[in-house]
Parts: sequence; C-alpha cells; structure tokens
Amino acid sequence: MDEGEREKQCFYTCRCYLTDNIFLEDYRLHVRYVTEQQFRADHQQVLRSRGCLTDEHFDEVLQKIAQEVERRQSLNIESAERTAAIRQGYRPLHPHLYHLQESFLAPGFLQIVAYCRSSGADQEGLLGMLQSEAAPRVFGLAVFTRTFCRELLEELEHFERSPAPKGRPNTMNNYGMLLNELGLDEGLTTPLRERYLGPIASLLYPDCGGRCLDSHKAFVVKYDLREDLDLSYHYDNAEVTLNVSLGKDFTGGNLYFGDMKDVPLGDTECSEVEHRVSAGLLHRGQQMHGALPIAAGQRWSLIVWMRASRQRNRRCPMCSQTPSLVRGEGFADGFTDGVGDEEGARNASCVLT
Repeated sequence: MDEGEREKQCFYTCRCYLTDNIFLEDYRLHVRYVTEQQFRADHQQVLRSRGCLTDEHFDEVLQKIAQEVERRQSLNIESAERTAAIRQGYRPLHPHLYHLQESFLAPGFLQIVAYCRSSGADQEGLLGMLQSEAAPRVFGLAVFTRTFCRELLEELEHFERSPAPKGRPNTMNNYGMLLNELGLDEGLTTPLRERYLGPIASLLYPDCGGRCLDSHKAFVVKYDLREDLDLSYHYDNAEVTLNVSLGKDFTGGNLYFGDMKDVPLGDTECSEVEHRVSAGLLHRGQQMHGALPIAAGQRWSLIVWMRASRQRNRRCPMCSQTPSLVRGEGFADGFTDGVGDEEGARNASCVLT
C-alpha cells in the first residue's frame, strides 16, 4: 500500500476496547466489564482466590476499572496532544533513524526478505532460513544491526530524559514509548512492515492474516528492577507480532509461550524462549505468552503488533465477536469498513459511528 492509498483508508476501533481485556495489576488478571452483574458473575470467584476478599477490595477494583475506561475514552485526544507537543518541542538525537535505510537491517534479514520476494519462495524454503524456537510457530531472526539497536536505544533514552510528554505503551506496560507519537511510525515502522516484514509473514502465517497486513501499532517497553519487572500471561491485539530485544545488559527476562488463546489453560504447556539482545521473535498475536522477571540490569524491547483488517473485520481478536466499530485516528486498532474488500464487506456487519 503506497502513501496515497494509506491516506484514503480509514481505520476503526472495536467498541469492546472500552469493556474487554482490562488488566487488574494487583491481581494479575485480565477482565471484561460491561455491567457489575456480568462482572461479578464472570470474575468474582477468581478474584477471591487471588485475595479480593472484602467489599472494600471489590469496590477498589470497580474504581480502578472506571479509571481505566475513562483513560481509554480520552486516549485519542491525549495522544494527539502529545504528538503535537513532541513534534513542536522535541529535538531528536539521531534524526537519521526516522527514515528506514537498508543499512539498519541485518544482512541475514535482507537475505530472508529477498528470498520471500522471489518467484519460487515457499514456506518450506523460508523455514530453512529461520531459527525455530522451542515454542510452536515462534521464529527467531536478527532484524536489525547492533549499531541500529544501540542508536535507537540512545534516541529513546534521550527522549525519556526530555520534558516532552510520554504515553503509556499499553494497559500492561507502564514504561516505554509509543513510536507514532515520537514520529518514528511513518518513516520507520510503516516501511518496515510493508516492505520487509510483510513478505515474511505472508509465507509464515497465511492462516492468520499474514498475507494482508495493512496496519500496526509499534511501541517500546522497558523493564527495570525499580519499574516493571515482567509481563503476565496474555495475548496481543494483533495478527502477527514482532518482538526485538534492543538491550541493554540484563539477566533473566526470557519469554514463554503457550498455545492459542482459545485453548483451555489446562491443556497448554508453556515453552521458554531466550530473548537475546538485537534478536527478534516473530509469533502469532493470538498465541498466549509472557515475560519472566529480569534478575538484573535493564531490558528494552521494540514491539510491532501487525494487523490485517480483512481478518479482524470478521472477528475481533479481543472480544471474539463481529466487531462494532468506532472511527479512530491513524491506524486505530486496524479494523476497516470493508470498502474495496468484497470479502471483508460481506463478513463485517459493523455499526459505524
């Protein structure tokens, strides 16, 4: 998709964003809240098993849910305000990073992409070029050079020290940056997805939208002994996810993967995968996974949630229902109204507002 086509495409968010996948950090639990009656029926028993024993505890949970819903409702406005303030007041340390160059990419990665673009490329040939991890359909590959990882980390730390406003990456990570707000989306992560990751995902994950990725959410998360230590078991709002370890020096913090989100937890065995500095991991977004605590040092990871509107227009990956859509800004959550996509239009009976 070229820049002109991208400008014409409108992306949407499913209404379930306000009700589903609310993370209660004190209880390490994702919940859904539509009404208090529904919430009690669905979650009160497991909350009690995790220490929510009194009416006061439960009222605190309801208050935190209300605060999170209010935060989500104001997210687009606040993000636009932060983006404008950053564009006006922040001066990049490494301006050249804001436009993707092939010199940023590892030679082996460029070879893999060249193969995927070739006329005879198939999945079997690609798998022979990738490192297959212990977890099913999780693949390791060096995406960037170490020089790029170091310079990007320097840029992120420079931004972190600046007075510019900073948005929370997602509901589970408290420390990091949203790359679209920093100005790295259009020139860096969009061409990375379109020109390089797309051809790989097309061969690896044709069954879950890999052939038609048309938007993304890119962000960086930070783990530190004094901040976030780990990441609980979860799935991503994505069809395909790239996770690159940028650095720094750290011990611990390996990732672990289970089965897809629809598989009962009791039927799942998790596999631990080492997360090496400068290496990337590709996996299905709906595959359950988490991050073990770091034991020392500091870890920064670049995450790209890649989305396929043709896939999610049929079934929202978060609520597993036909999506009910609200127009968003930028790539929003990757849904479209199906215009220009007959298959998507037939299968997405969405309420547009």
